[in-house]
Amino acid sequence: MSEFGTLTIRGLSEKPLSYSNFLSLIINYKFQFNLWHSSNKEVHIMVSPQKLIHLQNYTRAYSLPLEVMVSNVQSLIDGEQPAKSTDDSTFGWTRYYPLSAIEVFLDEILAKYPAVTTEINIGTSYEGRKIRGIKISYKEGNPGIFIEANIHAREWITSATATWLINELLSSTDEEVRSLAENHDWYIVPVLNVDGFTYTHETNRMWRKTRQPVEGSACIGADPNRNYNSHWMESNGASSNPCDETYGGPEPFSEPEVKALADYVTSIKERLNIMLAFHSYSQVLLSPYGWTSELPENHNDLTEVAKAYSDAVKELPYDTVYTYGSTANEMF
Repeated sequence: MSEFGTLTIRGLSEKPLSYSNFLSLIINYKFQFNLWHSSNKEVHIMVSPQKLIHLQNYTRAYSLPLEVMVSNVQSLIDGEQPAKSTDDSTFGWTRYYPLSAIEVFLDEILAKYPAVTTEINIGTSYEGRKIRGIKISYKEGNPGIFIEANIHAREWITSATATWLINELLSSTDEEVRSLAENHDWYIVPVLNVDGFTYTHETNRMWRKTRQPVEGSACIGADPNRNYNSHWMESNGASSNPCDETYGGPEPFSEPEVKALADYVTSIKERLNIMLAFHSYSQVLLSPYGWTSELPENHNDLTEVAKAYSDAVKELPYDTVYTYGSTANEMF
């Protein structure tokens, strides 16, 4: 990975060249790039240094500003994990853990809080791994909240956030947290893309897709987030090229992990009021729809919730700014 840097291309919405057209052009030009973030104002991509000069010439030709954000991504990966210590036997949130450690954490939680926790078995991955989760329920009749994390393999902080949330819902003494925990049923799947997640720990830190081979192609996997049987391949963000990171798969639900999740959620849909999907990178709160710029009937309600979240986070010491809106309008 040491040959990659990270670039941002800003101001796309102010230029005659749209974001989607820009991506199409650089794909056709066969740039080696990895999309990290896209919006209607800027794009963040990781590109090989061999193609950097070509990209610079290309963006200059279209009067697109270009800025190098990170010159060596491998240096960030190398510094991602702290040195091992005697505390490594205890699960915590100062480092990232492989799937096996997350599963041990779930087992320990289930053993420690048997009265309010239940194991969730979503299904089995292409490579035969169990997709596990946990239900936290303090009383009957609570509205349900479903949380899915690490559908994109390399987004490790999402499963870290999910396990942290599980721990907080069970152990926090804060009155507001206790109210949230005890007055909702929580269904949390820390790692959905278990094969890809394992691959990021063992082989390629930047892997994003599933690990199922694609018939007729040397490329592996599909983007599970674009494999659902809902307006499949209608979004500007989905690709039909098996080698692309946003490849939607040969057909809807081709990826067993996605089909398993959809079947499980369908089986409990009457109990659910809220569904959340954790992703990184970027600070955005995305609501339906992704396949059309038209807005759902409850868009105003979703915006009100998103604004409340964004305002609350802005008040924290980190001063983090979250933008929000429908996926199609915010990202494309």
